[in-house]
Amino acid sequence: MALTIRPLIALDWPQVKQIYQLGIDTGDATYETGAPEVDGLKAKFLAEPQLVADENGQVIGWAFLSAVSSRCVYGGVAETSIYIHPEYHGHGVGRALLSELVPLSEKLGFWTLQAQIFPENKASIALHERQGFRKVGYREKLGKRNGIWRDVILLERRSSAVGND
Repeated sequence: MALTIRPLIALDWPQVKQIYQLGIDTGDATYETGAPEVDGLKAKFLAEPQLVADENGQVIGWAFLSAVSSRCVYGGVAETSIYIHPEYHGHGVGRALLSELVPLSEKLGFWTLQAQIFPENKASIALHERQGFRKVGYREKLGKRNGIWRDVILLERRSSAVGND
């Protein structure tokens, strides 16, 4: 596999949306039930960093950040979103993306990254833990997806390079 991690370009958005929908379809990735159109996706995530995993010109995964709050005090805190095409699960694509996303986030001044993951999504929890995230909470019946209450595990990674003054 000739994997390249690179910044997203405009032509990648349709593939990003498709991969997002495939993740949504698992039922264990997000509360969303349908991927928004490209403009909605662009509005959902921060403008940078936006990374894609590319194999021979084909986007096979992506990793973006979203703001956790509009309050300025939380300006250095963001939530991770990582989605991998199902055909590439277990091939290290998520690890490669998150390994690039973390230092880029620090260069942009983020001191805390968080992830909210359904307990059933054990692979995503393990991926985040391998990248220095730790479990900080268990949120019971946080929201409903398709009428069913879902719990969420909250993980966070505190930077050792940013926000320690």
